[in-house]
Amino acid sequence: MTGPNCFLKPLTPEAEKSLGTRLYQIPQFPFRVGRESRKDHGGSFSTSRRQKDSTPQNDLYLIDTAHPLNVSREHFQIEWRGDRFIIIDLGSTCGILVEGVAIGGARKGGQHPLLSGDVIIVGTSESRHIYKFITTP
Repeated sequence: MTGPNCFLKPLTPEAEKSLGTRLYQIPQFPFRVGRESRKDHGGSFSTSRRQKDSTPQNDLYLIDTAHPLNVSREHFQIEWRGDRFIIIDLGSTCGILVEGVAIGGARKGGQHPLLSGDVIIVGTSESRHIYKFITTP
């Protein structure tokens, strides 16, 4: 499903490395994000499939080398619901922070409205995966 044009803007070097760009356009909804868990991923980010005929679990894979890890394999998704965006924690271990509001964590899930300009921290407040969500008309 398509919606308004929207983007993730990395706010840290680690976030930019994972996106591979200074502004990442979200191509479709729902848009799923999780941790790259393959040992030999080679690049800064990956959207390639695990096996030729397998379906990827995520639309975007983030590289997390922190100890402990902040990004779960299936961490969150962004949905367009007619007239608004929603960010949904997919039962991640560390949750997400949206403008300082904790969503999910401890594998309990949760959701929150997402507005243009909101800052998203993937994981705990110590995470280096920090992005700004931006929409354009």
